[in-house]
Amino acid sequence: MIETAIAAVHNAGDVLMKHFGAIRQEQIDSKQTFDFVTFVDREAERILIEELHAAFPDHSFYAEESQRAPAGGYRWIIDPLDGTTNYVHGVPHFAISVALEKEGQIILGLIYDPTRDEMFRAEIGRGAFLNDVPISVSSIRDPALSLLGTGFPFKQKQNLGAYLASFQALFEQVSGIRRIGSAALDLAYVACGRFEGFWELGLSPWDVAAGSLLVQEAGGRISDFSGGDQAIWNGNVVASNGALHPLMLQVTRELLLPGLKS
Repeated sequence: MIETAIAAVHNAGDVLMKHFGAIRQEQIDSKQTFDFVTFVDREAERILIEELHAAFPDHSFYAEESQRAPAGGYRWIIDPLDGTTNYVHGVPHFAISVALEKEGQIILGLIYDPTRDEMFRAEIGRGAFLNDVPISVSSIRDPALSLLGTGFPFKQKQNLGAYLASFQALFEQVSGIRRIGSAALDLAYVACGRFEGFWELGLSPWDVAAGSLLVQEAGGRISDFSGGDQAIWNGNVVASNGALHPLMLQVTRELLLPGLKS
């Protein structure tokens, strides 16, 4: 499964790189306000589903642009292009995210950055890797030395006020915060120690599934804003090296959750 998935992800990555920097405005569609999709997203997803289905015809798919099979058995959770806004503007920071779920449990996660040829991989119970080299979360425990990643609630702008309250509270206690436009890569960066933590609201399962396993297999922690285990499914994500988790949860529980609007 791992070898097949890696090959499919590399092939989809080739499609992304073939068209990177050449997207025209008329080739960009809006799924909803501020949420974009291109023919490249769709083509990369087609390749992933076709190659995985050919190898595993009894598996189902839960993918951003097409199939949404219910849970059960083996199910691939796919984001063919996480960071589409970056992609269409020529910003070289985007990724493919693919996870395999078995009876509701994520057992395999791949996040691939084709611009840097970085393949992040995790298998349940077997650790996390970057290009086959084992990775682990950062050992930094002092918030003043930590670097966090985040994402603005661009699809839930009614929650900007609550989000900014959480941003300010954390910004005052950490060395810096980065917003670089791909939740999948943010989670991968927590897993490999580039970030000590990450939080964002309103994400989708395909944004989080692979990264959640990466963070856990690298020795970190991931939860929803209340500290529960529904981050993949409710889209409200706190991920950390573990040491920063109590601080981040205190902020999300006290400042972010109470202010969220549907």
